[in-house]
Amino acid sequence: MKKIRTVAELILPTEVMEGAGVRLKRCFANNEIPRFDPFLLLDNFHSDNPDDYRAGFPWHPHRGIETVTYMLQGSVEHGDSLGNRGIINGGDLQWMTAGEGILHQEMPMAPPGNDLWGLQLWVNLPRSHKMTTPRYRDISGAEIPLLSYSEGVEIRLISGTIDTAAGPASDLFVDVFYYDITIKKGRSLEIPVDERYNAFTFILEGSITIGSEKCRGETGAHLSGGSHFSAAADHDSRFLLIGGVPLHEPIAWGGPIVMNSDEELLHAFEELKNNKFIKDKK
Repeated sequence: MKKIRTVAELILPTEVMEGAGVRLKRCFANNEIPRFDPFLLLDNFHSDNPDDYRAGFPWHPHRGIETVTYMLQGSVEHGDSLGNRGIINGGDLQWMTAGEGILHQEMPMAPPGNDLWGLQLWVNLPRSHKMTTPRYRDISGAEIPLLSYSEGVEIRLISGTIDTAAGPASDLFVDVFYYDITIKKGRSLEIPVDERYNAFTFILEGSITIGSEKCRGETGAHLSGGSHFSAAADHDSRFLLIGGVPLHEPIAWGGPIVMNSDEELLHAFEELKNNKFIKDKK
Protein backbone atom coordinates (compact mmCIF):
# COMPACT_ATOMS: atom_id res chain seq x y z
CA MET A 1 0.00 0.00 0.00
CA LYS A 2 1.34 3.43 -0.97
CA LYS A 3 2.26 5.66 1.98
CA ILE A 4 3.22 9.27 1.18
CA ARG A 5 5.92 10.83 3.34
CA THR A 6 4.97 14.03 5.13
CA VAL A 7 6.92 16.71 7.01
CA ALA A 8 7.90 15.36 10.41
CA GLU A 9 9.87 18.49 11.31
CA LEU A 10 10.79 21.71 9.56
CA ILE A 11 14.52 22.46 9.31
CA LEU A 12 15.22 26.12 10.12
CA PRO A 13 18.99 26.74 9.81
CA THR A 14 20.90 28.74 12.40
CA GLU A 15 23.86 31.01 11.64
CA VAL A 16 27.24 29.81 12.92
CA MET A 17 30.92 30.67 12.39
CA GLU A 18 33.27 27.84 11.44
CA GLY A 19 36.83 27.39 10.23
CA ALA A 20 38.89 30.56 10.50
CA GLY A 21 35.75 32.71 10.36
CA VAL A 22 33.35 31.44 7.70
CA ARG A 23 29.76 32.57 8.16
CA LEU A 24 27.35 29.79 7.28
CA LYS A 25 23.95 28.39 8.15
CA ARG A 26 23.77 25.05 9.94
CA CYS A 27 20.69 23.04 9.05
CA PHE A 28 21.21 20.25 11.57
CA ALA A 29 24.06 18.81 13.65
CA ASN A 30 24.70 16.87 16.87
CA ASN A 31 21.68 18.35 18.67
CA GLU A 32 19.48 16.51 16.16
CA ILE A 33 21.13 13.10 16.52
CA PRO A 34 19.82 10.41 16.12
CA ARG A 35 16.79 11.75 14.21
CA PHE A 36 18.81 12.17 11.00
CA ASP A 37 20.82 8.89 11.27
CA PRO A 38 22.99 8.11 9.23
CA PHE A 39 23.51 11.84 8.58
CA LEU A 40 25.35 13.97 11.11
CA LEU A 41 25.44 17.53 9.81
CA LEU A 42 24.34 19.74 6.92
CA ASP A 43 25.90 23.18 6.41
CA ASN A 44 24.80 25.72 3.81
CA PHE A 45 27.30 28.44 2.90
CA HIS A 46 25.88 31.09 0.56
CA SER A 47 27.11 34.67 0.25
CA ASP A 48 28.10 37.39 -2.20
CA ASN A 49 30.35 38.98 0.44
CA PRO A 50 33.94 37.62 0.40
CA ASP A 51 34.35 38.67 4.05
CA ASP A 52 31.90 35.88 4.92
CA TYR A 53 34.11 33.12 3.56
CA ARG A 54 37.61 34.27 2.50
CA ALA A 55 39.23 32.99 5.76
CA GLY A 56 38.22 29.46 4.78
CA PHE A 57 38.76 26.22 6.64
CA PRO A 58 42.49 25.85 7.32
CA TRP A 59 44.10 22.51 8.17
CA HIS A 60 41.88 20.36 10.40
CA PRO A 61 41.40 16.62 11.06
CA HIS A 62 38.57 14.22 10.32
CA ARG A 63 38.04 10.60 11.35
CA GLY A 64 35.08 8.24 11.28
CA ILE A 65 32.92 10.12 8.75
CA GLU A 66 32.42 11.00 5.09
CA THR A 67 32.08 14.61 3.98
CA VAL A 68 30.04 15.41 0.86
CA THR A 69 30.79 18.86 -0.59
CA TYR A 70 28.44 20.04 -3.35
CA MET A 71 29.26 23.36 -5.01
CA LEU A 72 26.44 25.25 -6.73
CA GLN A 73 28.36 28.49 -7.45
CA GLY A 74 31.98 29.50 -6.98
CA SER A 75 34.76 27.06 -6.08
CA VAL A 76 36.58 25.45 -3.17
CA GLU A 77 40.30 24.74 -3.36
CA HIS A 78 41.27 21.75 -1.22
CA GLY A 79 44.37 19.89 -0.12
CA ASP A 80 45.16 17.10 2.33
CA SER A 81 47.85 15.28 4.27
CA LEU A 82 48.00 12.53 1.63
CA GLY A 83 49.15 14.98 -1.02
CA ASN A 84 45.83 15.32 -2.83
CA ARG A 85 45.07 18.76 -4.29
CA GLY A 86 42.24 20.07 -6.39
CA ILE A 87 39.38 22.49 -6.99
CA ILE A 88 35.66 21.75 -6.66
CA ASN A 89 33.85 24.06 -9.08
CA GLY A 90 30.20 25.01 -9.42
CA GLY A 91 28.19 21.91 -10.30
CA ASP A 92 30.89 19.56 -8.98
CA LEU A 93 30.79 17.32 -5.94
CA GLN A 94 33.38 15.64 -3.75
CA TRP A 95 32.59 12.63 -1.56
CA MET A 96 35.52 12.26 0.86
CA THR A 97 35.89 9.25 3.12
CA ALA A 98 37.97 10.39 6.10
CA GLY A 99 38.06 6.86 7.54
CA GLU A 100 40.99 6.27 9.89
CA GLY A 101 42.10 9.87 9.65
CA ILE A 102 43.01 12.72 7.36
CA LEU A 103 44.14 16.33 7.71
CA HIS A 104 42.81 18.69 5.08
CA GLN A 105 41.95 22.27 4.27
CA GLU A 106 39.19 23.86 2.17
CA MET A 107 39.48 27.43 0.91
CA PRO A 108 36.36 28.90 -0.75
CA MET A 109 36.73 31.17 -3.79
CA ALA A 110 34.31 33.14 -5.99
CA PRO A 111 34.84 35.60 -8.85
CA PRO A 112 34.45 39.25 -7.77
CA GLY A 113 30.79 40.24 -7.54
CA ASN A 114 29.57 36.64 -7.71
CA ASP A 115 27.90 34.41 -5.14
CA LEU A 116 29.67 31.57 -3.42
CA TRP A 117 27.22 28.77 -2.70
CA GLY A 118 27.93 25.28 -1.49
CA LEU A 119 26.67 22.65 0.92
CA GLN A 120 28.50 20.13 3.03
CA LEU A 121 26.83 16.99 4.33
CA TRP A 122 28.44 14.64 6.85
CA VAL A 123 27.59 10.95 6.59
CA ASN A 124 28.46 8.72 9.54
CA LEU A 125 30.60 5.66 8.86
CA PRO A 126 29.52 2.31 10.31
CA ARG A 127 31.61 0.84 13.11
CA SER A 128 33.04 -1.73 10.68
CA HIS A 129 34.49 1.04 8.45
CA LYS A 130 35.38 3.82 10.90
CA MET A 131 39.07 3.07 10.37
CA THR A 132 39.01 2.36 6.65
CA THR A 133 41.67 3.86 4.37
CA PRO A 134 40.79 7.45 3.35
CA ARG A 135 39.65 7.97 -0.24
CA TYR A 136 37.91 10.43 -2.55
CA ARG A 137 35.18 10.34 -5.15
CA ASP A 138 35.64 13.55 -7.17
CA ILE A 139 32.60 13.99 -9.41
CA SER A 140 32.37 16.68 -12.08
CA GLY A 141 29.03 18.21 -12.95
CA ALA A 142 29.27 16.65 -16.39
CA GLU A 143 29.29 13.16 -14.84
CA ILE A 144 25.98 13.62 -13.02
CA PRO A 145 23.03 12.30 -15.06
CA LEU A 146 20.19 14.78 -15.68
CA LEU A 147 16.88 12.93 -15.88
CA SER A 148 13.65 14.36 -17.32
CA TYR A 149 11.56 12.60 -14.70
CA SER A 150 8.15 13.99 -15.65
CA GLU A 151 6.73 17.12 -17.26
CA GLY A 152 8.39 20.13 -15.64
CA VAL A 153 10.59 17.98 -13.38
CA GLU A 154 14.31 17.26 -13.80
CA ILE A 155 16.56 15.31 -11.43
CA ARG A 156 20.35 15.45 -11.17
CA LEU A 157 21.09 11.95 -9.92
CA ILE A 158 24.18 12.16 -7.68
CA SER A 159 23.82 8.83 -5.86
CA GLY A 160 21.23 6.10 -5.75
CA THR A 161 19.11 4.78 -8.60
CA ILE A 162 15.97 5.90 -10.41
CA ASP A 163 14.49 3.37 -12.82
CA THR A 164 17.55 2.12 -14.75
CA ALA A 165 19.74 5.19 -14.11
CA ALA A 166 22.40 5.27 -11.38
CA GLY A 167 24.30 8.16 -9.86
CA PRO A 168 28.11 8.36 -10.17
CA ALA A 169 28.65 8.40 -6.36
CA SER A 170 28.74 4.65 -5.91
CA ASP A 171 30.56 2.03 -3.83
CA LEU A 172 29.51 3.89 -0.68
CA PHE A 173 29.87 2.50 2.84
CA VAL A 174 26.36 3.64 3.76
CA ASP A 175 23.37 3.19 1.45
CA VAL A 176 22.56 6.80 0.49
CA PHE A 177 20.59 8.50 -2.29
CA TYR A 178 21.18 12.16 -3.20
CA TYR A 179 18.91 13.90 -5.73
CA ASP A 180 19.05 17.52 -6.93
CA ILE A 181 15.54 18.25 -8.23
CA THR A 182 14.19 21.20 -10.24
CA ILE A 183 10.45 21.61 -10.68
CA LYS A 184 8.44 24.21 -12.58
CA LYS A 185 5.74 26.30 -10.93
CA GLY A 186 2.42 24.46 -10.81
CA ARG A 187 3.99 21.05 -11.42
CA SER A 188 4.13 18.19 -8.95
CA LEU A 189 6.40 15.24 -8.31
CA GLU A 190 5.83 11.80 -6.87
CA ILE A 191 8.76 9.45 -6.55
CA PRO A 192 9.20 6.07 -4.83
CA VAL A 193 11.45 6.11 -1.76
CA ASP A 194 12.36 2.81 -0.11
CA GLU A 195 10.83 2.70 3.37
CA ARG A 196 14.20 1.74 4.87
CA TYR A 197 15.58 5.23 4.20
CA ASN A 198 15.59 8.09 6.68
CA ALA A 199 15.08 11.12 4.41
CA PHE A 200 15.01 14.90 4.34
CA THR A 201 14.71 17.74 1.87
CA PHE A 202 16.56 21.03 1.62
CA ILE A 203 15.02 23.73 -0.58
CA LEU A 204 17.60 25.67 -2.56
CA GLU A 205 15.30 28.07 -4.43
CA GLY A 206 11.59 28.75 -4.68
CA SER A 207 8.92 27.09 -2.56
CA ILE A 208 7.38 23.62 -2.52
CA THR A 209 4.44 22.17 -0.64
CA ILE A 210 4.90 18.76 1.02
CA GLY A 211 1.54 17.55 2.26
CA SER A 212 0.12 20.63 3.98
CA GLU A 213 3.51 22.25 4.74
CA LYS A 214 5.09 24.99 2.65
CA CYS A 215 8.89 24.74 2.55
CA ARG A 216 10.72 27.81 1.28
CA GLY A 217 14.20 28.58 -0.03
CA GLU A 218 17.21 27.66 2.15
CA THR A 219 15.11 25.77 4.68
CA GLY A 220 14.28 22.10 4.77
CA ALA A 221 12.17 19.32 6.18
CA HIS A 222 12.86 16.03 7.92
CA LEU A 223 10.38 13.56 6.43
CA SER A 224 8.20 10.93 8.03
CA GLY A 225 8.42 7.31 6.98
CA GLY A 226 6.71 6.11 3.83
CA SER A 227 7.06 4.49 0.43
CA HIS A 228 6.75 7.64 -1.71
CA PHE A 229 7.73 11.31 -1.66
CA SER A 230 5.35 13.86 -3.14
CA ALA A 231 5.68 17.64 -3.57
CA ALA A 232 4.08 20.46 -5.54
CA ALA A 233 5.88 23.62 -6.69
CA ASP A 234 4.45 26.98 -5.64
CA HIS A 235 7.16 28.69 -7.76
CA ASP A 236 9.93 27.53 -10.05
CA SER A 237 11.92 25.62 -7.43
CA ARG A 238 15.02 23.59 -6.80
CA PHE A 239 15.60 21.29 -3.85
CA LEU A 240 17.66 18.38 -2.60
CA LEU A 241 16.07 15.08 -1.62
CA ILE A 242 18.50 12.97 0.42
CA GLY A 243 18.07 9.70 2.29
CA GLY A 244 20.10 6.96 3.89
CA VAL A 245 19.64 3.68 5.72
CA PRO A 246 20.13 4.34 9.47
CA LEU A 247 23.07 2.70 11.24
CA HIS A 248 21.50 2.53 14.72
CA GLU A 249 24.95 2.67 16.32
CA PRO A 250 26.20 4.67 19.33
CA ILE A 251 27.82 8.01 18.53
CA ALA A 252 30.70 9.75 20.32
CA TRP A 253 31.21 13.13 18.66
CA GLY A 254 34.11 15.50 19.21
CA GLY A 255 34.25 18.35 16.66
CA PRO A 256 35.50 16.91 13.35
CA ILE A 257 35.84 13.36 14.71
CA VAL A 258 32.94 10.94 15.17
CA MET A 259 33.46 7.52 16.74
CA ASN A 260 31.32 4.95 18.58
CA SER A 261 32.63 5.39 22.14
CA ASP A 262 34.24 8.03 24.35
CA GLU A 263 37.31 5.79 24.62
CA GLU A 264 37.73 5.75 20.82
CA LEU A 265 37.24 9.50 20.71
CA LEU A 266 39.84 10.11 23.43
CA HIS A 267 42.28 7.79 21.62
CA ALA A 268 41.80 9.75 18.39
CA PHE A 269 42.63 13.06 20.07
CA GLU A 270 45.63 11.53 21.83
CA GLU A 271 46.92 10.32 18.46
CA LEU A 272 46.34 13.78 17.03
CA LYS A 273 48.29 15.35 19.90
CA ASN A 274 51.16 12.86 19.53
CA ASN A 275 51.39 13.11 15.71
CA LYS A 276 50.14 9.53 15.25
CA PHE A 277 46.77 10.44 13.70
CA ILE A 278 47.81 9.87 10.08
CA LYS A 279 48.60 6.20 9.48
CA ASP A 280 51.82 5.37 7.66
CA LYS A 281 51.06 2.81 4.94
CA LYS A 282 54.70 2.16 4.02
